Amino acid sequence: MVRVGLIAIVCLLLAVTAGASAPAAPVTIFDMDSMQFTVGTFGDSNTPAGTIEQVEGEFGKALQFSFVPESRNGYFMARITPTPEWDQAAGFSFWVKGDGSDSWGALQLIDGEDFGRRYGYWFPIDSREWRKVEVPWCDLIPELPSAPLVDPAGGYQPSHFGYFWFGKRVRWFEYPAHSFAVDQIQLEPTIALDSTDYTPATGGTPRLLAKLKAKQPVTVVTVGDSLSDKHHWANREMLWSELLVKKLGEDFGGEVKLVNPAVGGHQLTHGLMLMPMWIETTPEPDLVTVWFGWNDWDDGMRGQHFQEVLRFAVDRIRRMTHGKAEVMLLTTVPDIEKWDGMGEMAEAVWAVAQEKRTGIADIAGVFHEIGDQNETARDWLYAWDKVHLGPLGHPVTAETVYEAVTR
Repeated sequence: MVRVGLIAIVCLLLAVTAGASAPAAPVTIFDMDSMQFTVGTFGDSNTPAGTIEQVEGEFGKALQFSFVPESRNGYFMARITPTPEWDQAAGFSFWVKGDGSDSWGALQLIDGEDFGRRYGYWFPIDSREWRKVEVPWCDLIPELPSAPLVDPAGGYQPSHFGYFWFGKRVRWFEYPAHSFAVDQIQLEPTIALDSTDYTPATGGTPRLLAKLKAKQPVTVVTVGDSLSDKHHWANREMLWSELLVKKLGEDFGGEVKLVNPAVGGHQLTHGLMLMPMWIETTPEPDLVTVWFGWNDWDDGMRGQHFQEVLRFAVDRIRRMTHGKAEVMLLTTVPDIEKWDGMGEMAEAVWAVAQEKRTGIADIAGVFHEIGDQNETARDWLYAWDKVHLGPLGHPVTAETVYEAVTR
């Protein structure tokens, strides 16, 4: 597991030092001067995802991708044939000109032989001016739990990619009509990337607590799945994060703002992929809570792999917030049917929290303590489906996180 423990450091160093062995100049993947992509379809009626139009680009011609509404799992697709140079590069770049909307564009790179190894990246399209987007390999996030993290030094190697697609998979929450033009997709020998080690000297969330005591305004971001998603049916009348920020505000007397990007059905990697969306409006939150595991487990991920990705997640949050955000991990809570079957997920959370010196709220431990002593109370922890939080589960979760912040 030593290599796995170093993967985030490798990610940072690779982007900075790849120039020593990478090509001296960028290598073009697509110049976009011709129709190098084809239109895919989606849905049972095989509706075209949209249209491709040749437009004026930043360098000669470009391709404009226009998506129709609700084009989930509809893509604009192209084959690629990587060379060993891909593994020596720091990542790739492209130029994009958006439609001026607050929608987001998305791309995928997919393995040439295994479609389970697909990696996503989201980018804003709010500017009608051409701008360059640089993507280090480590910012390509696995969309399925079977895919390892991208790491040319010892993990998934970019030279194994076989497809370059634009479009969104079915698990995202919005599919409006939108368009963007793309020009000059190329490998980059070097990409500037923050290589600071933001691991604190001590664990917990002491900076957050100090600001609370000083009655300074604080912002809490809750990254998660349906246990945290305000739009989910189980959370519409009561939600643990809202109880938490209310109690923090009342007890300490300051303003506590909640930013909740959680999406039902998401796994840990999906939460990481959507980070740029909330980072754009909340670049330096005081606390980011991370609570995943059930969907990951249900899709085949197990403790060791979950631990690897969670470790990467902590580093990514700290890097993208420039160390301003403290991180709190919440242990994966089992449902009633898996009451004793998901312990390795909670153990993975504990291991990463100790290694990366994050805060930790042991939701799984508290649920077990309550549920093992009283079966009726255990039932009240959950909604009628025995999976999502119920009338007792929300306040217990909020109280457990509160105590983790204030102890």
